[in-house]
Amino acid sequence: MTSLPSPDTTAPPRQVVVLAGPSGAGKSRLAARLSARHGWPTVRLDDFYRDGDDPALPMLPIGLPDWDHPGSWHIEAAVTALEHLSAHGRVDMPTYDISTSRARGRTTVTADHADVVLAEGIFAAEIVPHLQSRGLLAGAYCIRQNRWLTFWRRFVRDLAERRKPPLVLWRRGLRLCHAEPGIVRHHASLGALPRSPRQAERELATLVGES
Repeated sequence: MTSLPSPDTTAPPRQVVVLAGPSGAGKSRLAARLSARHGWPTVRLDDFYRDGDDPALPMLPIGLPDWDHPGSWHIEAAVTALEHLSAHGRVDMPTYDISTSRARGRTTVTADHADVVLAEGIFAAEIVPHLQSRGLLAGAYCIRQNRWLTFWRRFVRDLAERRKPPLVLWRRGLRLCHAEPGIVRHHASLGALPRSPRQAERELATLVGES
């Protein structure tokens, strides 16, 4: 991460809205709508995945990386990036390539005049307590829909983006579909409110004072 100037201590830090939830539930689409409507920058937390050869990467019994385990990403780096963006309005981040299982390149996220930052990803709920303890949390949502609709959208998306071999995507999708109720309960236990994309969008409109 590049060095940054000291924050303007006269201005309050930007607040973070967390969009967690199962893969394929609509977090990225919701973030894109919110960004277009309000000018809020988005931090893609999935860019903090570990590289595929990282010895700390959790493994499944079948010998494949467990990309759905919270230990498969760098939570400390994600929280630090959000702290920098909140305080300074600019942060340098990795760009992760899921198909090759490693970070490739860097990108800069800027907040400009926005007072809210979006943080979205399948592990986003894990950072809710950290942001709350730092006084940076504006709200947290676990985005969910019908789990079989989520399964199909996830599978079509991952095939189109060639994220992994089709059989791996199908097996992972079925496993996630059956595990989804537990995933939602876990996210809720961390402080993320279970909501559909439209419900969350309506509540966030209230947050910024829209009718």
